[in-house]
Amino acid sequence: MKTTPFTEKHIALGAKMAAFAGYNMPIEYSGITDEHMTVRQGVGVFDVSHMGEFWVKGEKALPFLQRITSNDVSVLPVGKAQYSCFPNGKGGIVDDLLVYHYEPQKYMLVVNAANIDKDWNWCVQNNTEGADLENASDRMAQLAVQGPKAVEVLQKLTAVDLSSIAYYAFTTGEFAGVKDVIISNTGYTGAGGFELYFYPEQADIIWNAIFETGKEYGIKPIGLGARDTLRLEMGFALYGNDIDDTTSPIEAGLGWITKFVDGKNFIDRPLLEKQKADGVSRRLVGFILTERGIPRHDYPIVDAEGRVIGKVTSGTQSPVLKGGIGMGYVETAFAKPETQIFISIRNKPVAAKVVKPPFCKGAL
Repeated sequence: MKTTPFTEKHIALGAKMAAFAGYNMPIEYSGITDEHMTVRQGVGVFDVSHMGEFWVKGEKALPFLQRITSNDVSVLPVGKAQYSCFPNGKGGIVDDLLVYHYEPQKYMLVVNAANIDKDWNWCVQNNTEGADLENASDRMAQLAVQGPKAVEVLQKLTAVDLSSIAYYAFTTGEFAGVKDVIISNTGYTGAGGFELYFYPEQADIIWNAIFETGKEYGIKPIGLGARDTLRLEMGFALYGNDIDDTTSPIEAGLGWITKFVDGKNFIDRPLLEKQKADGVSRRLVGFILTERGIPRHDYPIVDAEGRVIGKVTSGTQSPVLKGGIGMGYVETAFAKPETQIFISIRNKPVAAKVVKPPFCKGAL
């Protein structure tokens, strides 16, 4: 298994470790619910160094990104990031990603850890424009410091005014005495906070500074288990569960990152444009159980007569709501908010209602 610059720290802290996307990663430390509430109410630190980073450079960078991604990169100013996806040429999604406009004619793509090789090959194979591509995934580490107290902790370690970094914006500056740290406000928890990108050799300095400074705020390391429950409470899609090579952006409710603007002839545009015009037969929805139960991945979703109308893609017991929540694809007729559906849990129909995420407030 691959390791991150923080793997030994996780083991020393007694984390429950497991393989994830080929990496030896911490799943939990003090327990998923405790870690979840730490982020919702205080501040927690995620090691997300397993994520992939690609640089796209040169005068052909923008034309390349306009064709390979679904969102409109031409409107993205330097210092801003956007959420996007790679359409796969068959109506599905290669991966979802973040596009950072780092400098004029220089962009950073942040992709899912499990898809690094797949995404890199996709970019190389589809680089008909001749953009300058660099896979920097092994030369970049990343920590996500999340929660309502994150800004107070991090502000003590940098002269950069963190309050000036808007949501989906970033800057590069000195942090904990380390130069050229990318400080980004994108987040995957809904609780606020920042992501820090830096060279692996600076990992110890940055980790130690954050935890020393965060002591008075009750800072804790957070595992991937709580990362999943936090993102699910916000209704953020997870690649491999809620979106994949068989789901279209239109079906997944990602029409807002699928821009049919003049001159942007991206992969799958005609097919997705037709889906948007004609409608789709299924939709990704959020739901809350109105009876006791915990929905799980692949559980059938049924109607009042017990007919299968879809399936659960993500589900959990919400630590905040103390009830079952989830996401799943259903026939379009059942996709309206407040529609009653049932989750088949061990062959027993458990009542639920369709809701539009987020399921709860991000920071409590």
